[in-house]
Amino acid sequence: MDIKGCWERCREFHGHTCKGLLIGFMASLYAIRLLGLKDHDDEDVVCISECDSCSVDAIQVMLGCTVGRGSLLFHMTGKSAFSFYQRSTGRSVRLVLSGKVADIGDMDIEEYLTINDPESLFAVKETAIPLPERARFFDSYVCEGCGEVTGANWIHIQDGHKLCPDCYVRYDRFNV
Repeated sequence: MDIKGCWERCREFHGHTCKGLLIGFMASLYAIRLLGLKDHDDEDVVCISECDSCSVDAIQVMLGCTVGRGSLLFHMTGKSAFSFYQRSTGRSVRLVLSGKVADIGDMDIEEYLTINDPESLFAVKETAIPLPERARFFDSYVCEGCGEVTGANWIHIQDGHKLCPDCYVRYDRFNV
């Protein structure tokens, strides 16, 4: 694997160089190594990211995970933690940033890439979230409140009307 070329693709996609992009890049390299990833189809590799930082852009470039394919999902905890799954083998790993990225300081990020391995940044843990099912298609309905088309699994029935989440008034006895 051409590490420098991969880094350049990530940087070009993201638009700038930053520590967040480095975190996602290193997490991807580590996942590739730990899961033995080589060639895979569109939805074979799945990532559940626990943050919505710059790191996610590197994961998209390196592993081909995207929201549109259902292979990039979010479980927001505010942690730089990423669970990677390979559907074809059933293998998975959760990588949690150990905090050492702050040690980069003023070091040039490309210099950092040449002298550090991904394992210096992440604790390896078992995945806690089950592998999500493959993306599927849903029927759609027109919301009777706003008139916008909404996927069937998001429609709520209220007073006999099909309503999207924005128009649905949630019942909450404690919201006074």
